[in-house]
Amino acid sequence: MIRRLVILTMVLAGGAALAWVFWPRPILVEIATIGRRDITVTVSEEGKARIREVFVVSAPISGQTQRMALHAGDAVVKDKSVVVSIRPVAPGLLDTRLRRVTEAAVASAQAGLGLAQAERRQAEAQLAFRTAELARAERLAAQGTISETARDKARLEFDTASAALDSAEASLAVRQREVERAQAALIEAGSSEGPCCSEIKAPVSGRILRVLAESEQVVQAGTPLMEIGDPDTIEIVADVLSSDSVEIRPGAAVTIDGWGGPPLVGKVRRVEPSAFTKVSALGIEEQRVPVIIDRVAPTAAPGLGDDFRVVAHITVAERKDVIAAPVAALFMHGKDWAVYRVAEGKAMLQTVKTGRRNEGFAEITAGLESDAKVILHSSDQISEGTRVAPFMADPDSR
Repeated sequence: MIRRLVILTMVLAGGAALAWVFWPRPILVEIATIGRRDITVTVSEEGKARIREVFVVSAPISGQTQRMALHAGDAVVKDKSVVVSIRPVAPGLLDTRLRRVTEAAVASAQAGLGLAQAERRQAEAQLAFRTAELARAERLAAQGTISETARDKARLEFDTASAALDSAEASLAVRQREVERAQAALIEAGSSEGPCCSEIKAPVSGRILRVLAESEQVVQAGTPLMEIGDPDTIEIVADVLSSDSVEIRPGAAVTIDGWGGPPLVGKVRRVEPSAFTKVSALGIEEQRVPVIIDRVAPTAAPGLGDDFRVVAHITVAERKDVIAAPVAALFMHGKDWAVYRVAEGKAMLQTVKTGRRNEGFAEITAGLESDAKVILHSSDQISEGTRVAPFMADPDSR
């Protein structure tokens, strides 16, 4: 009898265990409560900070720049701070053939100078003779010994000799300059003389952004040397999808973050009228439109610099006090959006109509009322009538 009772007890315990194992249990789910809230719709894109006006200092003349004494970040004052100094380029070296040709040119010029000096002495002697002849003719003409024609002829020869001396002196000056020019061709590196430098001053007050040619070097006219800008004029440019740009209006509020400092407040100044093609990281061609953003408080981010990476959140729409459901509760059911609403511990399929949405919530225009409970992140284990039990509630959904 005792053995039968033991066996019966074991059979009943086993059956109870099997019933407990196979008895259907509610599926643990995350449940959120629908409520009313404000929804702000934003377009978020990576962008970069840039100084609005960047001035490039270029070499106005060809020459050799001195090593830059200023560096990136140094402050400069308009028309006072000397940013670049340019001196004449040193003469080049002469090879053997060119040196001999130049030396021959010097010798030729010196010979020409000697010839000019001899011609001047000849002209001086001729002028002295004609001067004496003119004085004699004037005296004889006064006594009536010679005719006036002879006197005029003596005066003409004096004037001709005087002009010949002037011509000889001018020719001598030309020959002297030719000698100097030929001797200048022999000047080599290290022996040049002349003014030290031509100084270039800052075209605008601000800070040096980049030094493009720091070391001493020979540059041609127009070569960029450095960039100068005012950090207080930093603006943000974000390239947004052309489909998103149609909703962005000048004056729209912008939140700027992702640059390493606290979030900044800005507003849209301009949406560019034309788009450009940009290839995404996935190799997809996209049409992008530049959006220019001004900071509301330019001095609020002293660490923000030119070409820094930022993330711009541009407000395109705002909805006040609307019924909103977490985006995690929505899924497609056919062609409609739907949620699983929790009623009496069971999941009930409910189609809804949505309005504007952001990353966290979507506006519900029809299908749900405030205080309704919905399932977040529903899986394929849940269907109409499935028993569910709350596992964890999303605190942000309340």
